[in-house]
Amino acid sequence: MPLHHVSSLIRPPVPSRAGTANLSGAGLQAPALQRPLRLSAIFAAACLCVACGGGGGAGPGGDASSTPLAASTSGGEGSTAGRLAGPAVAISAGDEFVVMLNPGADMAPVAATRGGQVLDRFGNRPIWRLSVPAGATLAGTLAAWQADPRVRFAEALPEGGLPVARDLVVWAVDLVVWAVGLGEAQAAAQWAPQALALLPAQALSRGDGVRVAVFDTGIELNHPLIAPRLARTPAGRLVGIDLVDGDDDPSETAQSGDRGYGHGTHVAGIVAQAAPGAQIMPVRVLDRSGRGNGWVLAEALMWALDPDGNPATADGARVLNFSLSTPQPTRLLRAAIALASCDDDDDDNGDVDLGAPGFEADKARCDANGGAVVLAAAGNDGTTTPQYPAAEEAEGKLAVTAVGVDGRLPAFASRGPWVGLAAPGDRIVSAWPGGRYGTVSGTSMATPWAAGIAALVINRNPDWKPVDVTKRLAERSLPVCGQTELRRLHAHGAVADFVPEGNGC
Repeated sequence: MPLHHVSSLIRPPVPSRAGTANLSGAGLQAPALQRPLRLSAIFAAACLCVACGGGGGAGPGGDASSTPLAASTSGGEGSTAGRLAGPAVAISAGDEFVVMLNPGADMAPVAATRGGQVLDRFGNRPIWRLSVPAGATLAGTLAAWQADPRVRFAEALPEGGLPVARDLVVWAVDLVVWAVGLGEAQAAAQWAPQALALLPAQALSRGDGVRVAVFDTGIELNHPLIAPRLARTPAGRLVGIDLVDGDDDPSETAQSGDRGYGHGTHVAGIVAQAAPGAQIMPVRVLDRSGRGNGWVLAEALMWALDPDGNPATADGARVLNFSLSTPQPTRLLRAAIALASCDDDDDDNGDVDLGAPGFEADKARCDANGGAVVLAAAGNDGTTTPQYPAAEEAEGKLAVTAVGVDGRLPAFASRGPWVGLAAPGDRIVSAWPGGRYGTVSGTSMATPWAAGIAALVINRNPDWKPVDVTKRLAERSLPVCGQTELRRLHAHGAVADFVPEGNGC
């Protein structure tokens, strides 16, 4: 199944001179900012685009080809793409699979016995990407590998992308190109900051210096809300990467007709509003249509934790924002998230042992700098069906769903016991391509509020483990109106360490 954006995001209508919004593709017009357009469509069927070597992929709005990351010949500060060089990973890679071997096993004899061509390795870890042998089926090949005692797991290459949007209300955007001050004022005046008690929280912490990685469709790097808050090296080089095109430029590349248009820019803008002192690391893992695959995402996740390839330096992200999802669970992403949060508890994740061969760099990074908090969007199908990576079990990870201005779950918001927190996600104003601001709904919008507020907490408690941060977010919170157990984010309570009085309903 493909990965999806977790938002109802669509390209906004362009206002005409008569003051109406021309809803291109919908064949109708509506007064701008007066009534919502109800859609019954997938915002983006996406296959997580994550990989050393980049994505691409055919399909409407998708990249027609993928380009492997070129090996770096110059080295130098901030040169990172070369570390991830490897064969290109197609967005829909139905003839590829992932294998993890048990300690002491060697890939060459196993592959010779079970069949399959090795395409890539997940760093030095005992995890490989392979292709199905000619004439064989994926199901048959997986069965053969899974029966081998030398194999810890074998699974199809996971796919995913932007969360599915079903019958979501997408609110029109005021598409007048605002001046920076007016646009930021519009964002500041929206309902979400007040509901979060964000201003008193920011009086205590602005998240200064905390790096937040945004795994998405790319970002408009010169947007006035985002540009001053991008992570840079001491020499001024952007700390970001594009694993779809295989370069160091994670810019927004989608056009207004593409399904992924504006998604990453909107998400990054919410992080900037929540934590204006944080440093945003843009990581492009989804193509123009919002598609990607699990191998690319896993590689991107590891890159964000250690951009310069030196585990002793503290240049990695402390917060990871995933506004994307797939209904397909995968041990590859489960292991990657456990590595990100430095969760080495065998009871929770038997695939990760930081003391095992191949995990030396991970152990050195965890020992030197600790782990990263993982915030993942719960999805937009309005059911209890788990979405991944949000539903993966790992310490220091929270699945985030959306609440509306009334403090209740909107109809589109996914829910269930696997969801750990709710945050504002309905009609959220944030950055939009062209230096503009747009209003969008979805759990994709809820997640970066949580990511930004996690940065505020980390700034005040830099030595905390990821699980300490997620517990603080979940426990210093308000109840979701109409729910018995689910809690909603309260920035002031999380930063100042108190449980807000009342229920806010």
